[in-house]
Amino acid sequence: MRAVFSSGIFQYFCPTACYCIASLIGHNALMLSVSCNVPYKYYSRDYSAASVDKFVVVGGKPLHGRVKISGAKNAALAIMPATLLASGVYHLTNTPNLRDVWTLSRLLGTMGVHAELNQNDLFLDTSNITSFEAPYEHVKKMRASFHVLGPLLGRFGQAKVSLPGGCAWGPRPVDLHLRGIEKLGANIEVEGGYVIAKSPSGGLRGARFHFDISSVGATENVLMAAVLAKGTTLLSNAAIEPEVTALARMLVSMGAKIDGIGTTTLEIEGVHELKPVNQEIIPDRIEAGTFLVAAAMTRGKVTIERANPYHLTAVIAKLEESGCSIDVNGDTITLIMEETPKATDIVTAPYPGFPTDLQAQWIAYMLTAEGTSSITDTIYTDRFKHVPELQRLGAEIEMAENTAIVKGGKKLSGATVMSTDLRASASLILAALVAEGRSDILRVYHLDRGYEAIEKRLSALGAHIRRERTDEF
Repeated sequence: MRAVFSSGIFQYFCPTACYCIASLIGHNALMLSVSCNVPYKYYSRDYSAASVDKFVVVGGKPLHGRVKISGAKNAALAIMPATLLASGVYHLTNTPNLRDVWTLSRLLGTMGVHAELNQNDLFLDTSNITSFEAPYEHVKKMRASFHVLGPLLGRFGQAKVSLPGGCAWGPRPVDLHLRGIEKLGANIEVEGGYVIAKSPSGGLRGARFHFDISSVGATENVLMAAVLAKGTTLLSNAAIEPEVTALARMLVSMGAKIDGIGTTTLEIEGVHELKPVNQEIIPDRIEAGTFLVAAAMTRGKVTIERANPYHLTAVIAKLEESGCSIDVNGDTITLIMEETPKATDIVTAPYPGFPTDLQAQWIAYMLTAEGTSSITDTIYTDRFKHVPELQRLGAEIEMAENTAIVKGGKKLSGATVMSTDLRASASLILAALVAEGRSDILRVYHLDRGYEAIEKRLSALGAHIRRERTDEF
């Protein structure tokens, strides 16, 4: 093992030692370099399992100021597996420094990918792939890890990928992924919790496939498998979320031939090989929406920078309907809220509709509105585990199947609450920002999966929020 110490920054060439030392030092440790049996390298905070943190929030402060939006987590998690499609070095700029990026980098590392994450610059070298397996220990932590199936099968003709885990709500089956890839000629078996896939002699071949439901993950996985398949593939009812479009555009820059990008019908003409490229990760529309909702419910004035307003059309429309004043200027959005919000119903829908990933935050927002509102989730009908925790803060919410009926205008009081998934965590923070007194939010490792240093950014806007180590879990 070699270690270099400089200004409190350390560099270790042994993954096990680096993991253990960073765990002992704590959550804010910087893990700079790891390259040994598993070649990945990080310049980031420690997201080890030893970190058990909570947020302490004291409500009552309106938010004011400017905040820069991070790169989109879901775009990065789709683009990273795509680098398996061609040998070489990739530079992904504006990559969010998140637990999920860490997790996927470690998974790619087990396959032989050399990864370096320096702040928001991610370098991936896929020149030396040594394994075609995605082990359970990594895939169980994050569903997006399943996205390596298509690229591995497309380039190498074989893959062994564990069935996925991820957020504690669902179900989100992978049958569409498997049916689409089978349509391309792959032989797929599920054995011992793993998907074992092999291409036929001569490789994958183009085909027609219709997605029974619009699925972002399935569209991305099948698309990545199809770009190296022989002949033409036609995908209908494909997802059109910005993250899918970003992936498709990157594939085109790598040499893929894809028509219909941004529409529900994708036509892919398979090519013999692709090349590595540099790519900028698009802004995170869910993070942007979360900050806008936080500004609205605290009756503040916040400008978000480096956003894409076109990805937020439905969200901006609903915020304006609720009484917010919004000014859009290029990639900046300024929200001013000076009155009590109006009760505003939403129904989640695939893009360009209102995103399911902002459903929980909207419920928190409607707690501050006058009157009763309904929030219906048509995408994930059981995604309401945040409701009992919001009720601990004093929220009046009734459930009717996949609809939350929110009675707004009631005073919220600080309490200890527990995060159950990524977006539920965000809703609890937002509610705590307007609650009277102190709230302790446990299990914020969920939040670290999708929001980069959110406590520091909210604090810079005037919120009273801090991160603490805790024995509570």
